[in-house]
Amino acid sequence: MQKILMVCLGNICRSPLAEGIMLKLIKDHNLSIIVDSAGTSGFHIGENPDHRTIQNAKSHKIDLNQLVARQFKIEDFDEFDKIYVMDKSNYRNVMTLARTKEDEKKVELLLNLIEPGKNMEVPDPYFGGEKGFENVFQLIKKACYKIADLKD
Repeated sequence: MQKILMVCLGNICRSPLAEGIMLKLIKDHNLSIIVDSAGTSGFHIGENPDHRTIQNAKSHKIDLNQLVARQFKIEDFDEFDKIYVMDKSNYRNVMTLARTKEDEKKVELLLNLIEPGKNMEVPDPYFGGEKGFENVFQLIKKACYKIADLKD
């Protein structure tokens, strides 16, 4: 069983959305994957995802209401096989906690799954409008389908 962790800054927009999309794919396609999400900052620990992220996900029949923000911890390297980060800042933050080359090998920018080697970032929709949240949904969905080895 593959265990993956989705990571963004606050764990209230991008990473819980990625977790929610994966949870739906796991359920709908009976996949052997465990998924969780975390943030590199502790700003929102214990909070639910941003209401705009919840609304956007709901419009795609994905429920994020049960998700609660937590902070990335060093032990996540032991718990997860793969750690997908949303942007270069998150990448640097996670890599500074890596203890070994094995830890470092687990960390990858999420969008490298759909645009290999381009090191593209999932934009933070927090200060954007509704279109920003939808754009982020579509980018993350494509990457999640790639993880699940499904056609979009």
